[in-house]
Amino acid sequence: MTTAQKIIKNKSGLLKLAKQLGNVSEACKIMGYSRDSYYRFLELQEKGGELALQDLSRKKPNLKNRIDQELERTAVEYAIEYPGHGQVRASNELRKKGILINPTTIRSVWLRNDLETMKKRLKALEAKVAQEGIILTESQVQALEKKKDDDKAHGEIETHHPGYLGCQDTFYVGTLKGVGRIYQQTYIDSYSKVAHVKLYDRKNALVAADLLNDIVVPFYEEHELKVLRILTDRGTEYCGTREYHEYQLYLFTEDIEHTRTKARHPQTNGICERFHKTILNEFYQVALRKKIYKTIDELQEDLDDWIEDYNKNRTHQGKYCYGKTPYQTFLDSRDLAREKYLDKMTERDEKLGEPRIDFPEKTPHKERGVFGEEINSVRRNIRYN
Repeated sequence: MTTAQKIIKNKSGLLKLAKQLGNVSEACKIMGYSRDSYYRFLELQEKGGELALQDLSRKKPNLKNRIDQELERTAVEYAIEYPGHGQVRASNELRKKGILINPTTIRSVWLRNDLETMKKRLKALEAKVAQEGIILTESQVQALEKKKDDDKAHGEIETHHPGYLGCQDTFYVGTLKGVGRIYQQTYIDSYSKVAHVKLYDRKNALVAADLLNDIVVPFYEEHELKVLRILTDRGTEYCGTREYHEYQLYLFTEDIEHTRTKARHPQTNGICERFHKTILNEFYQVALRKKIYKTIDELQEDLDDWIEDYNKNRTHQGKYCYGKTPYQTFLDSRDLAREKYLDKMTERDEKLGEPRIDFPEKTPHKERGVFGEEINSVRRNIRYN
């Protein structure tokens, strides 16, 4: 029996009881209704029968205030295509395409279509993929349904320009059938929020150094900048004795200062923690529902495309981004980094009694200082095999 049928049964029962007892007041007292309600129900029944007794007290929606069907369809399609995006993000991205829908309207559309939460949007995506012939294994579904708690970042990190402080962390992606455990090395510039990531099948000091050697340091050298300091947690892949630890040795050869987070306080590196939630919601939980990956290289290829879009197309609300993309923020602040670098070098040269030097035009793995070819040979040996 539906709710509407139960309501009609109670109201008609009141009218029948009053007729049997011959006393309206007594029937209303037994059924819990007022005399006014009794006479209103009686009038409705006389005019329209029992169907007129259904509950009409709820306000009907004003259909004139709804958006066009085409816009509503667009909002629904966006929710399924990007289930990790919230209503504000969806409104901003649609506005970039010339489609103007405010966040509250998108929220209303999602509520009408049972898409108001990310979990429901993920289920809708899964159903759509299943209809297209892609079948997911049970282990993959269980892994993707598992949610991680959001570690809130407290306080602010001191940063003045790109390269001043980079944040690096390890992220466990999951287990791929036939491949094994997958780990992601993450590096984020704390000023511009430009991100670099790379996937590995292990977690150790060698792969942590490989991310810097293969992607991060060449990226900054390409833009004539330098990484001055890196913040990491106290994991074994980042901390150890320099003579026997590849990551520490690489930082030494590149003249990069190393800062560690406070023990048992992962929120100190909150930039990476928040980015990991973003990439989990917007890439991994979506990509692994659409496709079954058999190798790390296949997943890395799609990950590179997402990172390209994240850095160059996705607007960021970071402190120094002001709504621009991370890469545009990086480009706009390069001159600031060079000025800061020159000021620092000038202060050092004045203390040493040496003349001011110009910003170094670096090439990848260029010789530096008194270490010469010996350090370069060590640097060349730090490769991921």
